[in-house]
Amino acid sequence: MINRRKKHRKSYGKRTHFHGAAKKWRGAGNRGGRGMAGTGKRADQKKPTILKLYGNTYFGRFGFKTHTHVDIKFINLSDVQKLIEKTNKTDINLTELGYDKLLGKGYILKKVSITVDSASKKAIAKVEEKGGKVKTSKIEETE
Repeated sequence: MINRRKKHRKSYGKRTHFHGAAKKWRGAGNRGGRGMAGTGKRADQKKPTILKLYGNTYFGRFGFKTHTHVDIKFINLSDVQKLIEKTNKTDINLTELGYDKLLGKGYILKKVSITVDSASKKAIAKVEEKGGKVKTSKIEETE
């Protein structure tokens, strides 16, 4: 097998890399630039028109993005009450059912034992008020 050089290696050391004038091969030339280029960010004569058409939200950056987002599947006490009514069980393992967190919206009518990864303080208080138990590995401060 013959070792062959890649084609672009030939252009190393040449000022224009065989593309003629340097300005012809620069960036996003013939499409007017990239992104917000040419929209009147610095051209004051264009700004009034753009603001009239698109409003104040056209310029600048807004909000933020999180790249470490983890989806947590949660269930409220009202939904747990419906589960109890359907199955007539007093011991419920929410981790086996695919839930990660128990939240305190709604109410519980019976004494129940619930197993889940994490639960809010409000949910735990409501279950213990009826004489039940919540077995968790984490207790979180959501209300």
